[in-house]
Amino acid sequence: TPKKLVNSVSGCADDALAGLVSCNPGLRLLQGHRVILRDDLVAVRGRVALLSGGGSGHEPAHAGYVGKGMLTGVVAGAVFTSPSVGSVLAAIRVLTQAGAAGILLIVKNYTGDRLNFGMALERARSEGADVRMVVVGDDCAFATPGKAGRRGICGTVLIHKVAGALAEAGAGLDEIVEKVTAASKAMGTLGLSLSPCSIPGSKPSFQLAEDEMELGLGIHGEAGVCRMKVLPADEAVETMLKHMMDPSNASHISLTPGCSVVLMVNNLGGLSCLELGIVAGAAVSRLESRGIHIARALVGCFMTALEMAGVSLTLMVVDGELLRLIDAKTTAMAWPNIPAGPATTRREEILAPMDVPGKPMDETGTGWKLKSFVTPPMPGFPSGMSHSAGPGVAQVEQVLERVCSTLLDIQDKLNQLDRAAGDGDCGHTHARAAHAIREWMRSCPPPAAPSQLLSCLADLLLEKMGGSSGVLYGLFLTAAARSLRNRSDPAAWADAMDSGIDAMQRYGGAAPGDRTMLDSLCAAAKALHSLRIPGADPLQVLEAAVQSAEVAAEATKHMEAGAGRASYIRSSRLEHPDPGAVAVAAVLGAVLG
Repeated sequence: TPKKLVNSVSGCADDALAGLVSCNPGLRLLQGHRVILRDDLVAVRGRVALLSGGGSGHEPAHAGYVGKGMLTGVVAGAVFTSPSVGSVLAAIRVLTQAGAAGILLIVKNYTGDRLNFGMALERARSEGADVRMVVVGDDCAFATPGKAGRRGICGTVLIHKVAGALAEAGAGLDEIVEKVTAASKAMGTLGLSLSPCSIPGSKPSFQLAEDEMELGLGIHGEAGVCRMKVLPADEAVETMLKHMMDPSNASHISLTPGCSVVLMVNNLGGLSCLELGIVAGAAVSRLESRGIHIARALVGCFMTALEMAGVSLTLMVVDGELLRLIDAKTTAMAWPNIPAGPATTRREEILAPMDVPGKPMDETGTGWKLKSFVTPPMPGFPSGMSHSAGPGVAQVEQVLERVCSTLLDIQDKLNQLDRAAGDGDCGHTHARAAHAIREWMRSCPPPAAPSQLLSCLADLLLEKMGGSSGVLYGLFLTAAARSLRNRSDPAAWADAMDSGIDAMQRYGGAAPGDRTMLDSLCAAAKALHSLRIPGADPLQVLEAAVQSAEVAAEATKHMEAGAGRASYIRSSRLEHPDPGAVAVAAVLGAVLG
């Protein structure tokens, strides 16, 4: 496991936010949440407020962009883990109470971020808040983006800037949404990496040979479109630009000679400043050779992937209005405070003075020689179901304890399976759920009524589990609980399973056959339909459901991923079952006992 300079694996995200706030007088933490807000919320009254966020590990994104002229606040999750619905909702409530004239959520296109911010939006709207959401997808990697769409990566920072300048100028919510949506469509980003990254406490997310680099990878270590031998910087940049501008690539950005762009050269975390300068110079040169005017060039760390040694290039086509918004003043600490002006390789050099024989150099006048400078389940099926009132508290506790023990036992296995699809944290995520459930049971007896039990578990996992899995389990359990209200017949469990699956598909976008946890759930649900047959033995039906889920989980190793992070990876590299499907099958087996 790579070395990390942290206090603890579990507390690293909180410690990083605390450190940021302690060093910046314009920032404040929201008590009890990983939320950072501007300290002058009184200035938000009557203006549109902007919220963004996502997993930690992408610093300075997103908290570095909180300030006047950019974001009003951000919501952070654990490393590479989407923030919780509760924290997003808490941030929205604070801004609503501050008198914001509408709130815009700026979300990167990742399933977990969409789900968590989306559910918070729905809850906030039910409370009367005026909230909108813009999902940014600027990745140019995939020639034919799948169902999940283009990933949201470093271009999101430019959207923060454009939206922030508009909000500061007093623009309304509709106008901001319209203009940032248009700007995001004229933007593209592509990454290139020389090394993997690793979340604290885990092994690297993938491996690259000493002589290899990877094109088009994501900011969590998700695989890109191809691996190639390490190229010189000039050739690597040319390869990136060709891919980004290739008309046969459905994700390409359309650039024509004479157009103006903002160029962002982003250090993915572990590239040296020397290398970054070389790449930036190569990008300017290659764009100029195509007749592209680089109206502005921003070079630095904007959205990282922990310690990944790599770079991404972002191009946004701009007109005069967009450029004024990019140039507008901001107090956000991570936005570069540089003179406004174009980038070019054709700057006239200062002539060096001629040496005069026999005369010393005058270091105060015209004789001075300039130096040269180089310029980031569900326990829904209690065993022994009866036609009457369901399980007692002791039986519920036994089932939940078996589920927790099972998830902790398979933590490393799930992480290993998940590394093929990106960040390798599936086991950690399910372990968080197990610890949360145990802590909850120690604090109070769980309700024995099935509907109440599932509702409590839904709230618990939404708050504590994190990631896409947390909100997906939360959606499933919430919908399943509704089906069990005022019902105690065995068929109610079949209905509950179907309702939960419907909710997951409606918001998550996956379907059976997409190589996700749904494959195990749908197989189990089909078997549970036998509960609707009068006289069916519930225990036998549950045994059949567990067997079906296990078979379906194993079968995912032969499927093409159609949703989630794994959908960005070539099927030939997915040699193992989907970790989410494996986890679901294991939970169902634990429920059976």
